[in-house]
Parts: sequence; C-alpha cells; structure tokens
Amino acid sequence: MPVVLQMLLIGLAIIALLGVVLEDIIHVNKAKVTLFLGTISWLLLFAFHGDGPDGVKVMEGFQENISEIAGLWLFLVAAMTFVAYLNKKGMIENLIYLFLPKRISERALLFLTAIFCFIFSSLADNITATLVSVTLILSLNLSKKKIIRFATLVVFSVNSGGVALITGDVTTLMIFLANKVSIVDLLLLSFPAFVAVMLLTFMLSRGMKNVVEVQIHRTDVRKVDIAIAIVFLSTIIGTIFGNALFNIPPVLTFLFGMSSMFLIARFFNEDIDADPILEYIRVIEFETLLFFLGILLLVGMLKEIEVLNSLVQMYEVLPPFMASYLMGILSAAIDNVPLTAALLKAGIVMSNADWLALTYAVGVGGSLLIIGSAAGIVAMSKVDGLTFGSYTRYGIVLLIAYTAGYSIVYYVASVALT
Repeated sequence: MPVVLQMLLIGLAIIALLGVVLEDIIHVNKAKVTLFLGTISWLLLFAFHGDGPDGVKVMEGFQENISEIAGLWLFLVAAMTFVAYLNKKGMIENLIYLFLPKRISERALLFLTAIFCFIFSSLADNITATLVSVTLILSLNLSKKKIIRFATLVVFSVNSGGVALITGDVTTLMIFLANKVSIVDLLLLSFPAFVAVMLLTFMLSRGMKNVVEVQIHRTDVRKVDIAIAIVFLSTIIGTIFGNALFNIPPVLTFLFGMSSMFLIARFFNEDIDADPILEYIRVIEFETLLFFLGILLLVGMLKEIEVLNSLVQMYEVLPPFMASYLMGILSAAIDNVPLTAALLKAGIVMSNADWLALTYAVGVGGSLLIIGSAAGIVAMSKVDGLTFGSYTRYGIVLLIAYTAGYSIVYYVASVALT
C-alpha cells in the first residue's frame, strides 16, 4: 500500500477523533463526522485495490467489520427500545419516587443518587440513565455549584454501574462479544466499581448539610407496563444464564425479548393507532448508534491498513496492569468506543484477569474528563454551567476513585481467576 494512501487514511481517522473531541466548538454532530469519514475511508480502500487479490482481502475485512457492527447494533436497538417504552410510560420515574422521601438531606440524596445511577445504568444504556438522573437533579432546589457536583457524581456512577453487565456499557459488550471475558467473570466488577462510587460520593459529600424538598409526581401504572417491565428484567436475567449455560448470543435473547414485548402489547390491546408499540423503536438514540457505526468503520479501516499494532507496543513495554490503567486514563481524551475497538483489533494477548481489568479501565476511565464518555457529553448538554473546566475541578477526586476501583478490580480478578 502506498505511503500516501496510508497517511491519508490515518489523517481521516485523526480528523474524526478531533471532530468527536471538539463537537461543542465546531457545532457538527459527531455521528455525522464519524459516519462520513468512516464510509469514505472504506470507499478509498476499495477504489485503490480494485478486483485483484488485495481487493478480495479488503472485501473480507469489510464483511467482518460489518458483521461485528450488526451484532452490536441489533443488541442496542432491542435494549434501548425497552428503556424508551418504560421511560415514556413513567415506570422509571415511579421507581425513583418509590424510594425517594419528600424531605431528605443533601448528603443522603447524594448517596441515593449514586446508588440509583449505579444500579439503573446496569440495566439501561448510559445515555438514558444519565438523562433520567440529570432530569431528577434539575427538578430539585439546589444551587448551581451543587448541581454540578451532583452531575459529576452521575457521570462517574453511570459509567461505573455499566461495566459489570453487557446491557450497561458498550465497551463491556464489545469485549464480551470478542470472547475476552464471560458474563460470570464480568460480575466480579460489581463490588470494586461500587466501592469506587461510594468513595467518590463520600469525597463529594463535604459541605452537603442542607435539606431538600422533593416534589413527587407519580403516574398511573397499567398492567401492560408491569408485564413489559417484567419481560425486560427477565430478558436481562435470561441473557446472563442463557449465555453462561448454553452459549446463546446476547443479541438473540434481546431480540426475542423485544419481540415478546410487541406481542404482549397486542395481547393487552395496547398496540393502537394512537400509540403503536413499534413506534418506540423510532424514539431511541439513533445518533448514538450512527456514531458507533462511524467509529467502528474507522477502526476496521485502521485494522485493514495494519496501523493498530502501535497500541500493542504499550503492552510490550509495560506490564498489563499498568498498561490497562493508562489506557483507562487515555480513554478520557480518546472516546472509549474507538479505543476499545482498536485494542480488540490489535490482537493483544492477555489473561482473563487482565481483560477484566481493561474492561473496568475503559468503561470508567472516560469519567475523568467530561468529554470522555457519552454520559459526560449528555450531562454537559443538559446542565447549565457544567463545562470542561468546571468538571475538571473534581479531577483529583475522580482520579482517586478510578484508581481505587481499578486496584480492587485487579486484585479480585487475579484471586478469582487464577
């Protein structure tokens, strides 16, 4: 391959990365940038190699890339459709108010927020969990400074809660689908991640002494909504046991669950013209899905031109424990989805414990900067005053919590998996 073409393709990948980081400055949606540059990269590859043996190799690489993306896409579509329905029907809001008293201290509210974000993000995608949590915070009578503190906790807690289940974090799902960790192994992340969240909450709770009045607004719960909520929880449990016992692909279990949701709505006569159940597929975050598509196309291209081997060099120079820790910090500046995809494509050989530590690192490390995760980007777009600078003020406590969580993960994984 000519050096000129290789440099051009690498340049397109760098431009895409800058488009993600500088989205709020250039005001161009990162999904549009990555999708455009991802597709044009492959077009250039095909145009250059033609119909010869190299062209066949490019076609095989593209088909492999698209197959991986399709599995991820379908899983996310099913999971996000469930959450979109339950959120629209007020089930999630009712669940929040079920445990939230009318009067509560700011300190207690901070801990409850952390626990809710941690648990909810394990079941829902990070974007939905962040939106729900931030909406709750903004409805309370808190000062601007304290709202920013709550939002910082939300970002870290959401990212931490998602790493232990494939339903909670895309990078966890990607590492699982690559057969680097099992669902049972991933459950080992829960305790260390929760300890890190509680540590951060304790550090952020200094000065939280006032009492908050909570305005509770409950909506009516219908039988069909309860039935679909049960199907959602059953799908998550079925995904875990089905994969562990029978090696059933998670995407298949979730598509079955989504199809069951559609039939249940029909059974309850709730699939009506005014509110068709299939419409909930259209309200999911397709911008996020298109962003993943563009990014994974770019990473697949980088694998095809064999430039991902440089990532392996860090693992050749440093022990996996330190290399993965630094990768987590790096994911705060480089979006964790392309970083994880690049590491998986690079062919790094590690033990199960090392892959588990990396799963935590890339899942939680993005919390160190506001631009490092989808949760941070969503929170920044919704909370007035939450900027790159205001979030960075909590950088030290975030780094302490991340380091503590990573250290516990590595110790637990090393003991349990050796």
